[in-house]
Amino acid sequence: METFPTELGILTCLAILAASLWIPYIVGMKTAAEGSLPADAPDGFVRISNPALHRPWVQRAYRAHLNLLEQLVPFALLVFIVDRLDGFTALTYWTAIAFFWLRVVHAVGYITGKAAFPLRPIIFTAGWVCCLIMAYAAFAAGLA
Repeated sequence: METFPTELGILTCLAILAASLWIPYIVGMKTAAEGSLPADAPDGFVRISNPALHRPWVQRAYRAHLNLLEQLVPFALLVFIVDRLDGFTALTYWTAIAFFWLRVVHAVGYITGKAAFPLRPIIFTAGWVCCLIMAYAAFAAGLA
C-alpha cells in the first residue's frame, strides 16, 4: 500500500474546514435579535438580500467562507496536478502545511474581526503565494 501524501491529507483537512465554515454563518442567522429580521422571514430565518443588514460578524463569516473557496479550488487543483506528476517534494510539503494554517488563521481572524487591515490581506496574499509555489512545483515536475 502506498503512503498517503501529506499534501493530500492537508487537502482533506481543508475540505473539512470549507464544509464547516457555514456553521458560524447559520448560527449568526439563527441568533439574530428579535425584530432584526424582516417580518416575512419564515421560521425566523431568511437570507437577507443585502448582506450589509447582517451583524458584522455574520457578514465576516460569510466572506471568510467565500475567501476560503476562492483559494481552495485553485490550490487543490494544483496539488492534484503535482500528485499526478509525482512531483511532491519538501517544498510542496511545507507549502501545503503553510497554506492550511494560513487559511485557518484567516478564517478565525476574519470571523472574530481580529485580523483587520493590513493583516487579513497579508494572510490572503500569502495563500496566493502558496498557490504560485504549488504551480511552480507542477511546472517543475512536468518538465522533469
